[in-house]
Amino acid sequence: MIMKIVFLDASTLGDDIDYTQFEQMGEVVRYPFTSSNEAPDRVADADVVVVNKVLINEQTISTAGKLKLVCVTATGTNNLDKDYLAQRGIEWRNVAGYSTESVAQHTFAMLFYLLENLRYYDDYVKNGSYVNDRIFTHFARTFRELNGMTWGILGLGAIGRRVADIAGMFGAKVIYYSASGAPAQEGYHQVDFDTLLAESDILSIHAPLNEYTEGLMNASAFHKMKSDAILLNLGRGPIINEADLADALDSGEIKAAGLDVLSVEPMAKDSPLLTVRDKDRLFITPHIAWAAVETRQRLTKIIAGQIREFLEEK
Repeated sequence: MIMKIVFLDASTLGDDIDYTQFEQMGEVVRYPFTSSNEAPDRVADADVVVVNKVLINEQTISTAGKLKLVCVTATGTNNLDKDYLAQRGIEWRNVAGYSTESVAQHTFAMLFYLLENLRYYDDYVKNGSYVNDRIFTHFARTFRELNGMTWGILGLGAIGRRVADIAGMFGAKVIYYSASGAPAQEGYHQVDFDTLLAESDILSIHAPLNEYTEGLMNASAFHKMKSDAILLNLGRGPIINEADLADALDSGEIKAAGLDVLSVEPMAKDSPLLTVRDKDRLFITPHIAWAAVETRQRLTKIIAGQIREFLEEK
């Protein structure tokens, strides 16, 4: 009997993914997106289900009599009802460590865009102002060297360590805070939260969302930061209180913020971030830091390997 692999939200991987490695293992069915109401019919005869954000619980997979394995194309697994899967004897897999290079790269892309006022300078040239300038250099917006700055990191996992190492190569002093209270990591300078806030010229977030980090960056935290500090969030949106961040940007409590993750994704139409007055202070990308071509290829290769390994064990 041919095994059936069903992708329930294939569009979350992009439209340029090669599925040959999955087709070599069985029949592959891909749905761009799947609602909880659509899921029962789509998984009814599936042996393997591959998901990113689709909820996997009794409501969505009770019809899946043949289901043996659920693969999550992400690290987080809060969309899985693991107790229900265990009751059914259905195994699950997730993926970790696949996006370190891409997220670290995007962290610095966001930093330099804000640090060097690139939006302003790009607009200045493209609107024709540079054509009529009197001198060859335009000094209206200044910027500093990263060398000698203090780079603070919230969450020193694989991505945080990679960012720390690159920042060090630029000559930055790197400090970090562990919200969970984990022991200090050798080779990195751990500090308490207040020190992280007070000393960081740049503060980048690479932590997971949990009881220690949710809402951690709030009005009280922003009040303790330097007025010329730049905040970057490449962890999870709800780590930042977005209303408090909007106020901090408008009041000048911090210089700027770069966000690749938001509390609600896609962005809510009533997001307080849309009301920030000085748009140059805020740079938002739509959760793309993880999504380099090589990263997505690596991710699907890992998923295919997990399915293949699972089948070989049975």
